[in-house]
Amino acid sequence: MNIKKSLLIYVVEDNKIYNRLICEYLKKQDYTNVKSFESGKECMKAVKNGEKPDIVIEDYHLQDSTGIDVLLFVKKHSASSEFIFLTANDSVEVAVNSIKYGAYDYVIKDNDVALKKVGDKIHKITKMLLLNKRNKVIQKLMIATILVLFLIVVLGILQVFFQIFGPIR
Repeated sequence: MNIKKSLLIYVVEDNKIYNRLICEYLKKQDYTNVKSFESGKECMKAVKNGEKPDIVIEDYHLQDSTGIDVLLFVKKHSASSEFIFLTANDSVEVAVNSIKYGAYDYVIKDNDVALKKVGDKIHKITKMLLLNKRNKVIQKLMIATILVLFLIVVLGILQVFFQIFGPIR
């Protein structure tokens, strides 16, 4: 399965032109499951209705809320969602707060490489998500192996017990 096609990516940007620019960039990078929102409320409504985005790319200052408001709401309903802030706000305090509240990273819309930086961040998040999936599979296999070994030991002990003491009457 192609991870680029299975990732659900939200773009939350109230500037319609920049929103479209981000979405088109992602589609050119073969991300096909991209949903666009022009307000934080629209995004939160989709999450409230049960959607769980893998990645949210959002502006910090939205007309109806802040990016932190959206982040906190989405994380409450989908803890594994990763956030990349893509914003013109170059305040260190805002960047630190974004990371403190759980954003993966903070990219400034300072030039034409901002979208490439976002693409790189998505690639890193994708690797992390794949590693997490593999770790969960390995954990399940380890638990199953331990249970089988435990069962073998118990059966071995029972066999020795019955050889020494014979069947219980």
